[in-house]
Amino acid sequence: MVYDPELVSEPDFNLGDDSWWRDRGCLLGKTSGRGTVYFVAADKGQWALRHYRRGGLIGRWFDDHFIWLGEDRGRSFHEWRLLARLRDMGLPVPRPVAAIYQRDGLAYTAELVTVRIPGAIPLSQRMRDGGVDASHWQLIGRCIRRFHDAGSCHADLTGHNILLDDKGAVYLLDFDRGDIRAGGAWQASNLKRLHRSLRKISAEDENIDVTAADWRLLIEAYRA
Repeated sequence: MVYDPELVSEPDFNLGDDSWWRDRGCLLGKTSGRGTVYFVAADKGQWALRHYRRGGLIGRWFDDHFIWLGEDRGRSFHEWRLLARLRDMGLPVPRPVAAIYQRDGLAYTAELVTVRIPGAIPLSQRMRDGGVDASHWQLIGRCIRRFHDAGSCHADLTGHNILLDDKGAVYLLDFDRGDIRAGGAWQASNLKRLHRSLRKISAEDENIDVTAADWRLLIEAYRA
């Protein structure tokens, strides 16, 4: 386990266990979907807990177990340290609280705990609520450009991993498998991944309509 001593006074491997928080009456809620995030009321504010799970076909057989390749290559430790580095660079990401792993022979499971961003909801939900206007698309474009200029490659940039708070600020989250690298083709790939995600979200909900003009606003702000 690694943790922020300013936030965690008594380190405990149960910090990433939603049932442990539920038993203490501190569980506030959760998101839906495969990558469930639980929100809890801690002594020093609200936190978000995520248990790492696999996607795709392999996830049907090894839902939450990963091959052990050494502590420094564990997914929770890697993401915790990356978030800390991105925050030191002044980029808008959740503050990392703790990263935990439990090894069992050649496999391990892992959890990540971060500070919950007050009043922030995913872009995908904001789109469903009809609260995304031209200024938001521009803010998102500028935010992504800041990360790219810093060499921050997001491995899964989608409409679910972009947060908008109630003050108009934009954040990125879920940096599992992300890294810092020199500029290159990955930047365009990030944007294409986001574009596909937005079109998919729009196609799945008749109340959402991401237009070509919306995407153009984002790209123009990114390029500017």
